[in-house]
Amino acid sequence: MDTLFYLGFIFVFGAFIKMFCQKIKILYVVGYLIFGYLIGPNVFNIIPKSFIYESNIITELSLSIISVLVGSSLKYKSLKSLSKQISLISFFEAIVTFCLVSIAFYLLLSTMSLFNTKEDIAVALLFGGLAIATAPATILAIIHELEPKKRIQQILLGIVALDNAFALIIFSLILALSTFILGEQNNILSSIFEIFPKFIFSIIIGVLGGLITNFIDKLYIKTQTLKTTSTLGMVFIVFSICNNYNLEPLLATLVMGITMANVSKEFALVKEEFDNHLKDIIFLLFFTFSAMHMKLELIYKMPWIIVTYVLFRSLGKFFGTRLGANISHAHIDAQKYLGLALFPQAGIAIGLALSIQEIGSLKDVAPIILDVIIATTIIHELIGPVFTKYAIKKTQK
Repeated sequence: MDTLFYLGFIFVFGAFIKMFCQKIKILYVVGYLIFGYLIGPNVFNIIPKSFIYESNIITELSLSIISVLVGSSLKYKSLKSLSKQISLISFFEAIVTFCLVSIAFYLLLSTMSLFNTKEDIAVALLFGGLAIATAPATILAIIHELEPKKRIQQILLGIVALDNAFALIIFSLILALSTFILGEQNNILSSIFEIFPKFIFSIIIGVLGGLITNFIDKLYIKTQTLKTTSTLGMVFIVFSICNNYNLEPLLATLVMGITMANVSKEFALVKEEFDNHLKDIIFLLFFTFSAMHMKLELIYKMPWIIVTYVLFRSLGKFFGTRLGANISHAHIDAQKYLGLALFPQAGIAIGLALSIQEIGSLKDVAPIILDVIIATTIIHELIGPVFTKYAIKKTQK
C-alpha cells in the first residue's frame, strides 16, 4: 500500500476515535495515542515500520505548527501583567527539575555500576536536561478541548513556551559539558561558546520569518485563506532552513510565533483559521505517529531507571512550579496545581535524545538514553493528559 492509503486510514478511523472519546468522556489525545499504538508495528502492524520511518516529515510538519501556536501565546499586551509569574515559574521549574533528576540519576547509576564514573556524571546531566522539556502538543490539545478561562490558557502556554526554550538551551549546554567530561572536547569554554551562534541565528531566522509573514499578509488583506496558506508556507521554510543548517528549528518557529503575535494585526485571524480547521488534523497526525514508536517492553527492561526518571521529573515540575509561583505571588491554586499540568512529555525530548545518537563519545550511552525517553513517553503521554486536565479544572475554581 502507498502513503495516501495509510494517511486515509488514519484520517477515517481517527475521526471515529475522536467521536468515541467524546461519547465516553475521555481526552481524545489519549484516544489518539492508544489508536496509534494499536495500528502500529508493535501490535496489529496495520501501519508498517517502513512507512513510519519514511514519514518523519509528518512529525516535523506537526511540530513546526504546534511550536508556532505555542509561541503565539506569548503576546506582550496580554501577558504584561503575568510576565513576572510566567518567567519565574518557568525558570524555577526548569532548574529544580534539572537538579533533582541529575542528582537522582547520578546516585542511581553509581549503585548500578552500568558505566564508569565519568559516564555516570554525563548520563545524569543529560537526563536532567531532557527532563525539562514539556509536551506542548499535549497541553495545547487539552486546552483546545477544554477551553479554560483565558488567563489560565495564557499562563500555562506561556510557561510551556519558556519551558521548552529553557530545555533547548540548557540541553545544548549540558551536551557540550558532557562531551568535555567524556574527553571528546578539550576546551569546555570554546565548546559552550560555539553553541551561542546556533541559538542567535535560530532566533534571527524566527524573527525574520515572522516579519516577512507579516509583510506578505498585508498583500492579502481581503483574502483570509491566502494569509493562512502563506503563513503555513513560511513556517515550513523557517523550520527546514534551521534543520538544513543544523540550527534549532523548534526555537526558531517558537520565536516566529512570538514575533507574529506581537507585530501582526492579521495573525489573530490566521490563528483563528488554524484553530477552526487545522488543529484537529495536526493533533491526530502527531499523537498517532508518536504512539507508533512506543515499545511497551522497554518499561520491563529498565524499571528502576524509568521509575527514577518519571518520579523525579514529576517532583521537579511540581516543586519547581510551586516555588516559582510562590515567589511571584501567583494565585494559591496555581501554586498547588500548575506543576501537575506540566507532566506530559513527548516529541521535543525524543528529538533531543535522537540528536545525540551520532556523537562518538556518547556511543555507549546514547541508545540507552533514547530507549528510556521513548519508554517514559508512554507513561507521560497516557497519564499526563489526565493530570493536565485535573490541574486546569482545579485552577479555574
